[in-house]
Amino acid sequence: MNHKIEILTTPSCGNCQVVEKMLDDMKISYDVIDVTENPEYLEKYPIFTAPGIVIDDKLEFTGIPKKQELLEKLSDK
Repeated sequence: MNHKIEILTTPSCGNCQVVEKMLDDMKISYDVIDVTENPEYLEKYPIFTAPGIVIDDKLEFTGIPKKQELLEKLSDK
């Protein structure tokens, strides 16, 4: 099943690049949302740490998840 994955980032977010590379390595597509340009995302998903990882419109992680945790979220649905 294809999941809709959004990575909520900020312009200076180094951790966001780590998560993007993790998803790239797993061959999983995602959208990158800069919350400074899309503040409505912060109203919907009040993250205090970037990145926020939204899977199928649900905030699942903030910060860098373990790869195994990310795989489990994406496989059990």
